[in-house]
Amino acid sequence: MRHGIVGAAVAMCVTAVLPAFAGGDAQRGQLAYTQCQICHQIDRNVIGPRHRGLFGRKAGSLPDYNYSTALKNSGIVWDAQTLDQWLQGPAKMVPGTKMVFAGVADPQERADLIAYLQAATKLPP
Repeated sequence: MRHGIVGAAVAMCVTAVLPAFAGGDAQRGQLAYTQCQICHQIDRNVIGPRHRGLFGRKAGSLPDYNYSTALKNSGIVWDAQTLDQWLQGPAKMVPGTKMVFAGVADPQERADLIAYLQAATKLPP
């Protein structure tokens, strides 16, 4: 029984720290993000660019990552709406992007990922 209370307390703390996006659940989004970690990390570039500071950043603008010309010239600024569109299929949104990813069909899973990323990628104060 004690583990149940501790688990519930941890879940409440995480939920309080990670705000939701359009019905998104940041805890579920954090679990879904593990699939993204094959190519992305929050704080370092790997196959794809890091996600720290994602919201409000112009697509293709990190100076230490080699983006496709298509993404650099896209004019996209990342916010919840543009990220939702991107997650539906990067190549549909930006033909010529280097990101080879079919997309996330489930709108709830996209909302969960966005809710997680909104909190997890904030720049330090």
